[in-house]
Amino acid sequence: MKKILLILLVSVITFACKNETKPASETEEGQVFRGEFIYTDNAAVLKGKDFLYGVQLDAKAKELANKTKPLQREEYDMVPVVIKGILKDNPNEGWEKIVAITEIVGVSAPTAELVTKVKSSVTEEETTNTTSETKPAE
Repeated sequence: MKKILLILLVSVITFACKNETKPASETEEGQVFRGEFIYTDNAAVLKGKDFLYGVQLDAKAKELANKTKPLQREEYDMVPVVIKGILKDNPNEGWEKIVAITEIVGVSAPTAELVTKVKSSVTEEETTNTTSETKPAE
């Protein structure tokens, strides 16, 4: 019985002390990020399922912006991308973490339909009349 416990203890310690390996999504160029990308004159953002990062504004970010621009249906449409990059702390004001793009893996067209925009047909005068009618008497 003691031999079995000793073997079990040694095997648990051996597996627990095994060197950690990099996650499957991490390579020498950095991590692989899948998300939606948007670029404006003074900011770029990468939004994934469980993260939201700023993107370092450099030549790679501008190259990605040039690739996504033709796929945007409107000015602020986000485009699905796959990139490799290095996640680092942001020394400037704004996002807590930023991604420095090292490689653009892929860009695809947005699949979701555009959000339907609803415009109100009620004028300011009608809103004022309706509000004054529903206001309780004092």
